[in-house]
Amino acid sequence: MNKPIKQSNPRNIVSASPTSVGVVQNPCQDQGGNRSGADFCRSALPANRGLFYDSGWHEAESGRHIAVENPSTGESLGEIADGDAADIAAVVASAKRGFGLWRDVHPLERAAILRQIAEIVRRNARELAAIDAIDCGNPFTAMINDAAIAASQLDFFAGLVTEMKGHSVPMGPDAINFSVREPLGVVAKILPFNHPFMFSAGKIAAPLAAGNSVIVKPPEQAPLSTLRFTELIDGLLPPGVFNVATGGREAGQALTAHRDIAMLSVIGSIATGRAVMRAAADGIRPVLLELGGKNALIAFADADPFAVADAMIAGMNFAWCGQSCGSTSRAFIHAGIYDAVLEHLRRGCTAIRPGLPTEPETKMGAIGSRSQFERILAMIETGRKDGARLLAGGGRPTDPKLANGFFIDPTVFVDVTPEMRIAREEIFGPVLSVLRWDDEAAMVRAVNALDYGLTCSIWTNDLATAYRAASAVEAGYVWVNEVGRHFLGTPFGGYKQSGIGREECLEELISYTQEKNIYIRLLQPNNAGKLACSKRIL
Repeated sequence: MNKPIKQSNPRNIVSASPTSVGVVQNPCQDQGGNRSGADFCRSALPANRGLFYDSGWHEAESGRHIAVENPSTGESLGEIADGDAADIAAVVASAKRGFGLWRDVHPLERAAILRQIAEIVRRNARELAAIDAIDCGNPFTAMINDAAIAASQLDFFAGLVTEMKGHSVPMGPDAINFSVREPLGVVAKILPFNHPFMFSAGKIAAPLAAGNSVIVKPPEQAPLSTLRFTELIDGLLPPGVFNVATGGREAGQALTAHRDIAMLSVIGSIATGRAVMRAAADGIRPVLLELGGKNALIAFADADPFAVADAMIAGMNFAWCGQSCGSTSRAFIHAGIYDAVLEHLRRGCTAIRPGLPTEPETKMGAIGSRSQFERILAMIETGRKDGARLLAGGGRPTDPKLANGFFIDPTVFVDVTPEMRIAREEIFGPVLSVLRWDDEAAMVRAVNALDYGLTCSIWTNDLATAYRAASAVEAGYVWVNEVGRHFLGTPFGGYKQSGIGREECLEELISYTQEKNIYIRLLQPNNAGKLACSKRIL
């Protein structure tokens, strides 16, 4: 039995408004303005660092811990419990008991609780954003928007609880046939480090609305906002309905292999998705996967070079160092506007400078972990060796304040060719590859040549061209004369190896249910207690 710990007393989604979560003039200071941004962020850290299940905090049975550090300074942020198979068994048992309670709660009551959680997120957005700023390296101001997005997702799915509808099939006067949708059971959510809080709060909305219990495995690199969120909502849900399994690879493997997990949902790399699918296959369990992307931005000759350059910068999500599955990290620019676009692009990228995430003026933060930092630098060196021309960045910033953190300047390679590694592999960092094209058919083949197919951004003033290109590209989410934005209610997800399933829409809610058919033969009064023989229709 795991020893309980004594309890102490963060996508640019259009419907999410930063003003709704109380942005202040100096967001990184406390309300009185007496503490620095870093001090305020540290004061917001969670008191509890264990696994959470059965509405209580528990140490790992092994007593092991994982160190957590601030990627922008290298300083320690303490430790979290490192769960193993024994801990995961206890977490899953809790979630299974919680499911038995939650599935029978009236849908509108479930919705009311989700809305309460959304309000808690809004009220505590500053401290949750502050935690992510020092734990994952993203700027505080960007993380404020993450909190708004999470709250919007909770409200959105709360409003859909009555839409989990079945169907009726006519059977004549002597029978009724209809279907109902029921929750699956225990849903495991394995989450990445780039938007820790937004995913831990926002991605539980659909499975909880559908009546499932949930286990969240936060990223070991940035788990602290999830733990603080758990402290804030403790007591709102019945025991076992919401659970947190902290730990590393061993905890993740135990979670995906457990026979009582009804569905696995992952946001991560293609390699992680494959591993989860293999584990799910043993139990023939459904999966929802949002995986990697090497997404294309395509600019035609009639597009405005200024607008295209701005879109290339926006699409790279430099605020969180390009660490986004949806970043448009391959830009295919028509030869007719290529040089003009590059001039505007160079100016725009050199104006973006990394800074400490806790400072309010910072627009670009730090890489989330040392291993990712080293991989990005290695890929930049590969780009140089392969013959790509460096237009901007390519190394670490010179600001001495950033010397101890994992910072990389916005990096742009031009004159890239499709066979280069930087044009084929997801770098998950602030590295943009720019390719010139003048043959549309060849360009489309290059866009579609990879196993990725998450997003694509198309820039043209011609409607026929836009629709032709949108139809030709193999991607699940396409923008025309727009980039990066998500719209609640529209299906987000990938083609090919960029994922399975759709999120941020009704289809996501439905995916957390299963359909049951019910046939009722109506006994006539003169035949009560007597079963007539009937011919079965095959």
